[in-house]
Amino acid sequence: MKLNRMIVIVLDGVGAGEAPDAAAYGDVGSNSLGNVARAIGGLNVPNMYELGLGNITAIQGVPPNPNAKGAFGRFQPRSAGKDTVIGHWEMMGIYLPVAFPTYPNGFPPEVLDPFRKAIGRDVLGNKPASGTDILKELGVEHMQTGKPIVYTSADSVFQIAAHEEIIPLEELYKMCQTARDILQGEHGVGRVIARPFLGDSPETFKRTTHRRDYPRNPEYPTMMQKLVAAGKDVYSVGKIDDIFNHQGITKKNHVLTNKESLDVTLQLLEEDFEGLMFVNLIEFDMIYGHRNDPRGYADALEQFDAYLPEIHKRLKPADLVIVTGDHGVDPTTPGTDHSREYVPLLAFGPNIKHGVALGDRDTLADIAGTLAEMFSLDPQPIGKSFLKDIV
Repeated sequence: MKLNRMIVIVLDGVGAGEAPDAAAYGDVGSNSLGNVARAIGGLNVPNMYELGLGNITAIQGVPPNPNAKGAFGRFQPRSAGKDTVIGHWEMMGIYLPVAFPTYPNGFPPEVLDPFRKAIGRDVLGNKPASGTDILKELGVEHMQTGKPIVYTSADSVFQIAAHEEIIPLEELYKMCQTARDILQGEHGVGRVIARPFLGDSPETFKRTTHRRDYPRNPEYPTMMQKLVAAGKDVYSVGKIDDIFNHQGITKKNHVLTNKESLDVTLQLLEEDFEGLMFVNLIEFDMIYGHRNDPRGYADALEQFDAYLPEIHKRLKPADLVIVTGDHGVDPTTPGTDHSREYVPLLAFGPNIKHGVALGDRDTLADIAGTLAEMFSLDPQPIGKSFLKDIV
């Protein structure tokens, strides 16, 4: 049977065991799913068990299922780095042999000097920091001086925090675009991020929902762009639009929480479209992984699992759903950085074979390869289709 809709649901930061090159990233022993399950005494995800989640890595509470109702396996990351943008780009067939630059010692003068000159003021911070911690440290000084707070993290990001009543949103967004224009070539970070906040003291400072991302553009077209050029639909849910700099998308649904993204996914499944729906569920990474909260991480997995029956109900005969991750972020490890891991691969749909072991795939770009075969498009430089294995 010919399939005409692929729904890719990315559990952002959900890994499935250390990748073969984990040692190069300091991530030996990472296993987001396995370690979280052990830390909380076992996961309760009966619907993902039915699909074969327990067949891909050891997960307490999720044993192997000999009668899995889906296809299952793991994707190995191939591009250098372990960033959200890198993972999502690879799914759409973009290969990065060199990781995005990171700045453990802050940004050098050749970046900050032209930035200060362009915005007409000095900056605070310029170091790696937690977004909440740096507000407690520098938020008051920012309000007194009007200097924006510039900081980074273990990811390839240039972040600008500013109080909405001190630096209005449009001015903050203009600063971010200025930084994006400067951060090219060897300093081409993955994302520039606007981090507006409100409050009047370190105890009350809180980031608002007006975050905006300014990602780097891929060097060649993504599979999403090829789909749009071929007249197909590409629906984005969550922060997918920001990750791809709003390119290769026909309908954007920028929502924030996992629940909002899943509710929008259910609504969009009722629509008549042909092409790709690309969904990001951000909370595993942003809220629980980076804060070393295995219980919250497990609760988010169980929340997603509870939505799967409703997703099943809304599928059309020619639908393929792929559940995966973009990288790991094991909340049981001492650090709070992303982890270099395999990511899960669960594939299901009304006409998808049951019990198919897809094994450990060479790259997340096999999603792009499968899309190319589904829609008779030229393949990307990397990625092989597994369509014939599952239909």
